[in-house]
Amino acid sequence: MADNNQIQGEGNYDAARRYRKEQEAFAKTGPVEQKAKEAEQALDGPEGEELERARRETGAKGAE
Repeated sequence: MADNNQIQGEGNYDAARRYRKEQEAFAKTGPVEQKAKEAEQALDGPEGEELERARRETGAKGAE
């Protein structure tokens, strides 16, 4: 009898595949420029300091 849990160990490969596919579709057809402008405005706005702190804490790389 097959187990329907879909336990995949340390990673969910199906979810990763779906995520990657959706990201590629967004990059090709989504409002990339609009989202980039929104992100820039957020960084320059009142939440900018909090966003920068979160970026540093997570070790995320960004334009510096």
